[in-house]
Amino acid sequence: MISKCIQMASCRLALVLTIVITMLTLSSPVLASSSGKVLNVIDECWRLNPKWHRNRQELAKCSIGYAGKMTRNVGPDVTEYVVTDPSDDAMNPKPGTLRYAMTNVGGKKWVTFERDMKIKLQRPLLVSSFTTIDGRGASIHIAGGACLLLQRVTDVIIHGLRIHDCLAQGPGPVRGPDAKIVNIGHADGDAIRMLSSSKIWIDHNTLYDCPDGLIDVTRGSTDVTISNNWFRYQNKVMLLGHDDGFLRDRNMKVTVVFNYFGPNCHQRMPRVRFGYAHVVNNLYQGWGLYAIGGSMNPSVKSQANLFIAPKTGNKEVVWNKNSGDTSSNLWSVNDIFENGASFNQQRPNNAVAKPNYNQEQQFEVADAISVRPLTKTSGALRCSKRSTC
Repeated sequence: MISKCIQMASCRLALVLTIVITMLTLSSPVLASSSGKVLNVIDECWRLNPKWHRNRQELAKCSIGYAGKMTRNVGPDVTEYVVTDPSDDAMNPKPGTLRYAMTNVGGKKWVTFERDMKIKLQRPLLVSSFTTIDGRGASIHIAGGACLLLQRVTDVIIHGLRIHDCLAQGPGPVRGPDAKIVNIGHADGDAIRMLSSSKIWIDHNTLYDCPDGLIDVTRGSTDVTISNNWFRYQNKVMLLGHDDGFLRDRNMKVTVVFNYFGPNCHQRMPRVRFGYAHVVNNLYQGWGLYAIGGSMNPSVKSQANLFIAPKTGNKEVVWNKNSGDTSSNLWSVNDIFENGASFNQQRPNNAVAKPNYNQEQQFEVADAISVRPLTKTSGALRCSKRSTC
């Protein structure tokens, strides 16, 4: 049968197409659902289930990268808290508000929202340990005031929020976890700021238009995964590592995966000081100064990303403060460069530091040719409780 088919031009074409499709499928871990959605390895873990809202805690098992599986955020001892009131009082939080969940609800908590709402925070919101803020099923905007602060906490999931137009805040007191008064320093207006925190997963959020940065991972924070987010209209996007003198950040490990950068992102996607960053399967829709930057000799593995250079201006992906140092550790592996983009510090695969993930952190990297569909639904999803997301 095969031999007869090969004699026919149409059959030969069909065989070639079959072989090509099979090879692409084997080389790229991409899942197309019955609805036609192309999903990455995180999303295929939960988005195909039309009853996702009946067991929201399944999300915690879907994380990858340095955050690992967020299994300490789930269990029968989790308090399910529904935000019903978008108001905020930084010192005397009302029941039903987001701040009340962070200050007056102890132990593990899974926070959801009754309806669409815009929350204008009076002061930075101190997120407590073992907390999931889950915006699925509603359109949640945290905007026009202070934003999120993760300070000396662990096991936190931030999912499905729209955080934008944050404002800088002066130092002063705020009600924190366990209803304690906490005096916090000046806040520059970052959307999500991490200080001395670990095991943090930031997934499927839309972040833009903040006066400083969108995400900061600083002061010894580590084991962080930043995935499926949409970053846009921002000068400084993401800072990993506090400053050139903070040596504790040498232990920092961050995975940046399946994110969409653009339009109008200028720099720091991310900028890395010290530590290790695995930047993988992200889409870059242009940049201003640069896309990925480094100082204090970090190790940055840029792997299977799609870099689309701006039409005019700088086409170079990388900025490296230590560019004259032969020990520079910013490497490109299997990235795709379009519109004249270039990466001036490519090295052979065997010279690239590995992320050395453990079993619960590891994942299969998709081919860069798949990045467009894998990042198509980055950002906060509009999920219906009657269908898949």
